[in-house]
This record gives sequence, structure tokens and C-alpha cells, in this order.
Amino acid sequence: SHSQLKYGARLINSYLGNNATISCCEVLNSLIFPAHEQHHNNSFLCAALVMGQSNMAAGATIGSNHNSRSPDGEIIAGRGFWPGLCVSLKHNSVFASFSILAKGDYPAELNIRFPFSLISNDVSKDQLIIMPGYWFMYNMYALARNSWKYVDRDKRTDKTQLIEYSFLAPDSIAEIARALREMTVITGTAYAKKFGQRLSADEIEQTGKKLLESGDRIVNELELEVADAENSERKVLLVKAVQAYQLYKELIVYHAATHLLKWSGDQKIRTLAALSDAVPAAGKFREWMNVGGQLIPAESIQGLIAQIHKGSAKNWAAVHAFYQKQAITYPMQVLQHALAVLQETHGIRLKKNPAALKWILEQSIYTREWMVKGIFESRAKDYSNEFRKMVYSNRAEMDTVTGKLESNSFILQEQKNLVAFKKEVQQVLKTLK
Repeated sequence: SHSQLKYGARLINSYLGNNATISCCEVLNSLIFPAHEQHHNNSFLCAALVMGQSNMAAGATIGSNHNSRSPDGEIIAGRGFWPGLCVSLKHNSVFASFSILAKGDYPAELNIRFPFSLISNDVSKDQLIIMPGYWFMYNMYALARNSWKYVDRDKRTDKTQLIEYSFLAPDSIAEIARALREMTVITGTAYAKKFGQRLSADEIEQTGKKLLESGDRIVNELELEVADAENSERKVLLVKAVQAYQLYKELIVYHAATHLLKWSGDQKIRTLAALSDAVPAAGKFREWMNVGGQLIPAESIQGLIAQIHKGSAKNWAAVHAFYQKQAITYPMQVLQHALAVLQETHGIRLKKNPAALKWILEQSIYTREWMVKGIFESRAKDYSNEFRKMVYSNRAEMDTVTGKLESNSFILQEQKNLVAFKKEVQQVLKTLK
């Protein structure tokens, strides 16, 4: 629905999801979810699962059908996959949500487990570099605008299926939680190696956690090696680990706060005390699956498959009914999962805990403020960069072509949304007695 192939695009043995465009490209043997953009002579996107909200830059080769005399395997990419210009990848590779790859030839299979990362191939040092949380540090405008754009451009006539467009959702939040633990192990291991300490697995994890949470400068001196991220003998290094770790933890709090606010509004809960009493019990930390753009707990999908095997789900109408039922229960499932992740990563239980509830709501204002500031600043760089400015005779000409920064409708809307968000949170907070 509302997808297009144009300018000689070839789509063979593949499925292309809603609101997607493929132009001038060849795509074979692929399952592509909604809001996918692919232009400018990409080719051989073979045996790939691309989970939507993705953008293939010019010349990207996402796998080739000439690697061997046997089946090549598969590329699996979470939502927000963005390989840069002329990126070349090798089967099998797996990418966490919102992975962006810098231009380059990646010579070996990859397993990138850190969401919102920039992955780059440092040829001069023969190293693979992973920067977790890159989007929030340096490209907040693109991240936020894309989420808005996908909703705005969702032209489906029938919107029965609930497609998740938010960059913070059960899939990416679960990946963040797993990444936090892995980062503590990586940091603790590097610390023990540098200072010749022999630590148990638990001591390594606790040491890494202490260093990352305190922001200890020693972390910047450690060589943070990531195991099993590339099928090669060379080093794979994590950079900006302290910033990414603390940012990840803050995003978990923000995600929980926003869903609590939405739920309290839907339930018409007006006071913090009432909200604290009514907060649903945290669910369990669970795996989620992206099923054609709709996020569903993996155990629910397994239940559907079991029903099909038993014959209790006999036709497509039954399958579609399952999707619709999952869409109805999704808001509560997301909230419970958000609270479960918050409990696991921060040790915070919100039910009948007004103090903790107050803290995460206050923290959400701070997070939203720097997000909106980051949206403005990452866009403002395009107006201050001398190399961008040099093709225009003057600023007026540049503004005519690119539009004035201060008139950017998306930035203005986000600033307006921030005011409304702060007002909503403060309305709840002021009821605390």
C-alpha cells in the first residue's frame, strides 16, 4: 500500500512493505518492512530482512549473490538501518535498531548489538569502530524528524495494522538494556586487563558498572574491545562509552515516563498520589518481534504459530484478527515492558513509590529539553559550516534555497511540543502533597 518502484527498479522474489520507495535499484530475495527508501543504483540487496524506516544510500551493496557456490545467507537489520555511500557488507550480518554505517567496504560478517550506533571501518588502523548512541549525540534532528516523517507520510488507506514509528519502542529499549550490561562487561574486562587484575565474572561486571556510572576518566584510557562483533582477527573497539552508557540509561527513564504520562492521561488520573497507586505492576523483560512494522511479544507470535499448527487458526482472517488484538493490548504491554526494563536497569519500582515517580517525571523534562536543543543544534550546523555556505553568494541566497533556520517548521513544532510536554508533567507534579 502506497509503495512505488520507479526509474527502472527491479523487485524480484521479494516483499516491499507500506509507504516505501525503490528507485533505480535491483532487489532480490528480500523481506522489506514499511517506510523503506532506496535510491540511486544500489544493487544485489539479496536475502535480506530489513525491518523498515531504513534508507539505502547511493552505491550501497547489501550483500552479493556471487559470494560463493552455496546459498549466501542473510542480512538482518533492525528498524532505522542506514548504510552510507558505497557501503559493502558481507553475509551473514545482523544489526541492532538504528544502525548507521560510515562509507566503506566492510570485509567480514558483522554482529552489531548496540542500537543507535555509528559503525565505521578505520582502514588506517585496521579496526572496526562502534560508537553507541551516535544519533542522540550528533544527529538528533534526523532521528526525530524521521520519526515524525514516517507518521506524516503514512498514506495507507487501511491502517488496521499498528505500525510503530517511534525510535524509542520495545525493540530498541530491549536492545538498550542488553547493551548496557554488555558495556559493563567490556569496560570491566578492559580495566582488569590494563591493571593486571584477576576478577570473577561478577566482579568484572560490577567494576565496569561502577566506572561507567561514575563517569570515571580512566574509561577514556581503556581499550574497550567488543567480542564477537566481527568475523575477523582484528580489533573491534567501543568509543565514547561513558557518554553512551549514561545516555542509554537516561533514555530508559524517559521512555517509561512518556508512556506513564500517556497512560495516566487515558485513565484520567489527575494526581501523583493516585498515579503512584494505580501504576500497573511491571511486566517481565521480554523479547519483541518486529512483524511487518508491528511490534509484538515473541511469545505471542509463538502462540499464533502453535494455533496454526493445531488448526485453531485456520485462515488469514484469524491471523489478521490476532494482529488487531495485539494492537489493542499494545499500549499496556509497552508500559509494562518499559517499567520492567526500568526496574532491571535502574532498580526502580514505581508502584506505590511517589518519590521515584516524581524523580522520573522530573528527569523526563530534562531529557526532552536536551533532545529539542539537540534537534536545533544538529540542524544549525548546516547553516554555520563554511563549506556548505561557500556555494551561495550570501546568507539571503542560502536562506532562499534551504529555508531559514529560525523558520524551520519541524523545529518550531518540536519546541511547541516541548512546552506542552513540560506543562503536562508539571501539572502532575504540582499535585504532590
